[in-house]
Amino acid sequence: MAKSGLGLDAGSSAAVTVLKRAVELDSEFRYQSALVCYQEGIDLLLQVLKGTKDDTKKDNLRKKISGYMDRAENIKKYLDQEKEDGKYHKQIKIDENAIGFSYESLFQEYLSDTVTEVWIEDPYIRYIHQLYNFLRFCEMLIKRPGKVKTIHLLTSLDEGDGKERQISGLKEIKESLRSHGVLLELEYSSSIHDREIRFNNGWIIKIGRGLDYFKKPQV
Repeated sequence: MAKSGLGLDAGSSAAVTVLKRAVELDSEFRYQSALVCYQEGIDLLLQVLKGTKDDTKKDNLRKKISGYMDRAENIKKYLDQEKEDGKYHKQIKIDENAIGFSYESLFQEYLSDTVTEVWIEDPYIRYIHQLYNFLRFCEMLIKRPGKVKTIHLLTSLDEGDGKERQISGLKEIKESLRSHGVLLELEYSSSIHDREIRFNNGWIIKIGRGLDYFKKPQV
């Protein structure tokens, strides 16, 4: 495992801080977060290297960078193998009143250019704010440079007064997506309970509250 002791001047303090954090995360087996920190720290060290004139310091920096790059590459290979074996698991906890958890920030890393089809299972796409959240998710999918062509939604049908509003809202979203060349296939089930999103690149995302983790607007 890499060590974070760099012995550099004050100008490299940012790199030292980030790489120390990378080593801490690495030792805690939090490899995905460690990889991000390693990569950021390496970029910072490369900037320090560019501004270094002393040959001895340059050689020392190159050795440090090489060591961190080797460790980052090994972590990346490990995570890639975990994903391929279907063992990779990442849990994100969204606390009450937390911010910074847009659909883009949560799903972007799983949306490769090969994603053309998406399946959403969520029993609660019924009320106005839930329909709006689903629309925002669809907009996120079609705004990215990929080629999402089909979105499947499996949800439950509102059996109360909101049934017509639900059907009308989903129909409106379907027509809107069609105008962008995207097919929305709707299916209703009275027995659906689990909430998950699947992409045709193999990723399966389980969300405790589905797309409805945003607070309902106060009226």
